[in-house]
Amino acid sequence: MDTFFNEDWLVREDHYRETMDSQVLPFLQSREQVMTVNGDGNKPLYSVSYAAEKPVGSVLIVHGFTENAYKYAELIYSLLHHGLSVVAYDQRGHGRSWRSEDIKDTSATHVDHFDEYVTDMEAVISQALSRFQKPWMVFAHSMGGAVTSLYLERHPDTFSRAVLCAPMIEANRGGLSMAVGKLICRTAVLTGKAKERLFNSKPYSGPENFATSCATSKARFDWYDDVKQKHPEFHNNGPTFGWTLQSLLVTQRILSSGAVEKISCPVRLYTAELDNSVLPDAQIKFADRLKNGKRVLVKGARHEIYRSTDDVFYPWWHDILTFMKEE
Repeated sequence: MDTFFNEDWLVREDHYRETMDSQVLPFLQSREQVMTVNGDGNKPLYSVSYAAEKPVGSVLIVHGFTENAYKYAELIYSLLHHGLSVVAYDQRGHGRSWRSEDIKDTSATHVDHFDEYVTDMEAVISQALSRFQKPWMVFAHSMGGAVTSLYLERHPDTFSRAVLCAPMIEANRGGLSMAVGKLICRTAVLTGKAKERLFNSKPYSGPENFATSCATSKARFDWYDDVKQKHPEFHNNGPTFGWTLQSLLVTQRILSSGAVEKISCPVRLYTAELDNSVLPDAQIKFADRLKNGKRVLVKGARHEIYRSTDDVFYPWWHDILTFMKEE
């Protein structure tokens, strides 16, 4: 194996940028198949898939808030080398997928209702993932974890394994109570400001700050930050009042009576020790109610565990691969 990779085909930080650009991206680009999925309301969603050479299963990647499928290139590369085909997509309002035409600020992220995300996921599974070998597994991060949780409660038998990476069961409100947060956002929505950017959020304006980011690996942060600057479609960086209201309402829906208990597939939920984006207590409540689930605390990780330093990232990802390959 090339010394620029570890045993699981993850990139070493000390040669990160050159390895991603000269080896990982060309490998993925030579194998990618792009298709448009018709999501909720027939809105077009960008979907990309990669077939493993000798597939033993397939993984659906559901990205988080303000993200996109491209950001998961390193994980996709590793999965393919482990015989797992991959389907990923940009959720509505993100990346290369459909955005509401009447939002002038393209870096603001909006959704009218969280159910749209779930219906989109159903469409991706039926139109894209269905072309790939079972068993099917899902890897979902943050907001994608909330979407996937709702999906699993509706469709408990689709996946053989589910990995929830720092899932947004409950978003961090910065000390604001749930009731006050809902009141502020509902008032904004009722007064016609649903698609306006939240008052404490500013449009994307260039390089982001590693010190306040969700990553602990400077190499991984710098690589994607450069990608983001060069691609206007990746400039998502803040919520609208409408999206924020939906993010507050989703907690009660996910944790509603009897909902979590419907999930039948094995679930591995990872909590980031240094997470400032989502709250751990709701993750604990969710995990405790799973029929077949386990919660793991990842020490030394911020919200984006997959952009941790090698010493944290490598064992965490190896644990996920082991979980996915269990009989």
